[in-house]
Amino acid sequence: MITMMGKSIRRYWWLFAMPTFIAFIIGFIAPFIMGIWLSFCKFGTVADARFTGLKNYQGIFADGTFLHALLFTIAFTVVTTVIINVLAFAVAYMFTKAMKGATFFRSVFFMPNLIGGIILGWVWQLILNGVLAHWGKSLTFSPAYGFWGLVILVCWQQIGYMMIIYIAGLQSLPTDVLEAAQVDGATPPQTMFRVIIPLMMPSITVCTFLTVTGGFKLFDQNLALTNGGPGRQSEMLALNIYNTIYGRPGFEGVGQAKAVVFFIIVAAIALLQNHLTTSREVQA
Repeated sequence: MITMMGKSIRRYWWLFAMPTFIAFIIGFIAPFIMGIWLSFCKFGTVADARFTGLKNYQGIFADGTFLHALLFTIAFTVVTTVIINVLAFAVAYMFTKAMKGATFFRSVFFMPNLIGGIILGWVWQLILNGVLAHWGKSLTFSPAYGFWGLVILVCWQQIGYMMIIYIAGLQSLPTDVLEAAQVDGATPPQTMFRVIIPLMMPSITVCTFLTVTGGFKLFDQNLALTNGGPGRQSEMLALNIYNTIYGRPGFEGVGQAKAVVFFIIVAAIALLQNHLTTSREVQA
């Protein structure tokens, strides 16, 4: 039986949803539409924007740093997505087994995710430069050092967070299916790849989505760890856009056009990844 309170909520639901909807319009939709408009303009501030057509988008291809940042970001995202998900799944599988101190170690693995990206960048810069100093080098000596430095930092930060998601998925697996596989004589590798992983596809979908989008959007760790050095060779897309808008006067429109292209790339890749992994969920 529907209560009076339930009837009131059903009747005036729009009144409860209105504050959040207004905040969403002001905080996301309006700036997003304005950003698309500014990508077609030459401007110093929003008030003096002047329409210039596709000139800003032509400027993207004339700027060689954008293509390099895109390739660098793609390589970084692929590497970190694989490493984070494989290690997070392995750690989660280990912690779902009966072992002393599992709860404590889960907390320890998760803690790096609570630290801000800028702080992590500075801390790991000190650590990695201290190690490389023995060979007379630093993170900004070579793009490869900056690349793997970023990989180590992000993996160390994100593995614990993805581990929590995988633990939740592993703990919700139907025990009768696992017991049936054991009774049928399935070996541990067969159980893992033919039973557990297919059943874990919803968790894999979520973790893969988070790591892929997080890799493309990485900014603060890149800024603090290498700041794009040497010579902007370890500069990722978000930092490239930032440096274009705030580091090159007169190129604000080009930077905004880069941001729009950046959004399209990330959205397309995220939708493709989500489609591929969710289709495996159906098959499972």
